[in-house]
Amino acid sequence: MTVMTSTRRSLAPDLARGFMLLAIALAHAPVFVSGAGPGVLNGVAAFLDHLLAHNQARPMFVFLFGYALGQLACRHQAKGVDWISLRKLLRRRGRWLIVIGFVHGVLLVPLDIVAVYGLTLLVLAPLVRARDSVLCWTAALALVPAALVVSGPIILAYAGTVPITPAGAMPADLGSHLLSGLQLWPFKTVLGTIDVVPGMLLGIWAARRRILDEPERHKSLLRRVTVIGLGVAFISRLPGALLMAGVWTPPAPSAAVLAHTLTGYAGGIALAALIGLVATRVEGGPFTTALAALGQRSLTFYLFQSVVFLVLFYPFTLDLGGDLGFADAAGLAVAIWAVSILLAEWMRRAGYRGPAEAMLRRLTYRRSSGA
Repeated sequence: MTVMTSTRRSLAPDLARGFMLLAIALAHAPVFVSGAGPGVLNGVAAFLDHLLAHNQARPMFVFLFGYALGQLACRHQAKGVDWISLRKLLRRRGRWLIVIGFVHGVLLVPLDIVAVYGLTLLVLAPLVRARDSVLCWTAALALVPAALVVSGPIILAYAGTVPITPAGAMPADLGSHLLSGLQLWPFKTVLGTIDVVPGMLLGIWAARRRILDEPERHKSLLRRVTVIGLGVAFISRLPGALLMAGVWTPPAPSAAVLAHTLTGYAGGIALAALIGLVATRVEGGPFTTALAALGQRSLTFYLFQSVVFLVLFYPFTLDLGGDLGFADAAGLAVAIWAVSILLAEWMRRAGYRGPAEAMLRRLTYRRSSGA
């Protein structure tokens, strides 16, 4: 491990990243289970998952990724680093994120977004210094295409055009798992870049204003974003959540699925804003400190989740997915998150960075004087 020097960090971004990992775990865990078990309990768990986590955790993740990019750019510009050097640094970071994402998406689970981040950064690095108007207009123009990319397969499945993949369907052996990962990874990575653009650019815009770094100065904005974003997301995502949970079929299923995905961007960003408001009220207690430690190591524990999912659920490992329902998956997601908090706090007390963060930093700055 790499020893981490003590530096002062803003609390809200780290708290948001720590909470984000719970949302990611809740969104991903049900993918690996069959949904078997008591009907009512699993139905409620499936509904809440689709309403609160599914297609809302990812936009939060993407927004915070963009925010981190904006923070990085502001720090280096404050040090006097010229744009050419910074662009090279960003693209080098993007290339290594692609490498990490390839290993993650092929060897572990196909739910990779790390390589998507890397490819998007590699291609769109110039937008990191674009004018605010360019960031906002590009994000707005990319929003509907991004939602169509995400919701398109689900819409086609409900329309009967393509078969619905059953929950918990996974390759039966390691060879099939690796082959499937190699075949699907390039397509998913390239297509996923469209989904990343809106949240990433809005995150860069927010970082320039230090909205999460200085939440006390932006309480009014954070309140508006929280109330409006979560309100719009809840109302608009309700029909889609009921549909995907198998509770009710709305008159226009395709529109319900598209609205579910589209307003998930508002909900994900609103969740980050809510954590910013919480950060203005909390003291540095044990749980707050531990959750912030998890947020500082979000890449490490995002990968950790995938390792746990692989060990628990795949047919060539423990193969527990067929015996578990959505409620069980939610309980496991919370348990994985709790263990992650404990491990992150142990790392903090020991003075160690997350292994993935340390590796990415070392690779990114290997040929840079801006370390």
